[in-house]
Amino acid sequence: MTRLVFLLEERSMQTLLEGLLPRLLPQLSFLCISREGKSELDRNIPGILRNWRVPGDRFVIVRDNDNTDCHALKARLRELCRQGGREDTLIRIVCQELEAWYLSEPSALADAFGDERLRNIGRQARYRNPESRVKPSDDIKNLIPTFQKTDGARRIAAHLTRERNTSHSFAVFLSGVERLLANNA
Repeated sequence: MTRLVFLLEERSMQTLLEGLLPRLLPQLSFLCISREGKSELDRNIPGILRNWRVPGDRFVIVRDNDNTDCHALKARLRELCRQGGREDTLIRIVCQELEAWYLSEPSALADAFGDERLRNIGRQARYRNPESRVKPSDDIKNLIPTFQKTDGARRIAAHLTRERNTSHSFAVFLSGVERLLANNA
């Protein structure tokens, strides 16, 4: 079976995926490699891909959009993959930040943080489409003042679902991973 290697921009993404993927995709064999931010990830992509020596492994890059041009960002990441000799790498962009995935499922947020008032935030106009928010991480901090990125990722990983989450980029991420699994089983 093919193993997927996730190249991530930060530790909180790794924490989320390590808690989420075994629950949603138990048949998935994977490894997460996180870097300290977007710049370090981008600098490291070609070298990691070029020097990887495990036959059959497939790569997935997951990166926040952070209000940049999504198409330009994806094209730049594709070029880095080409430089690394791995044009078959799946690239998934989180719109705008990872925290938008959390806000896109208020019941998961409420369960993860034990705060029932969070269950109804989707009724407020500003939270109806979290991926259109400029800084979902600021929204989370306003709703949960004690929120810490890595701890928050660990908590919510146990509660996010495909069925209730309204994030388009979350759905595209999961379907891309499933497609890789199906094509490489």
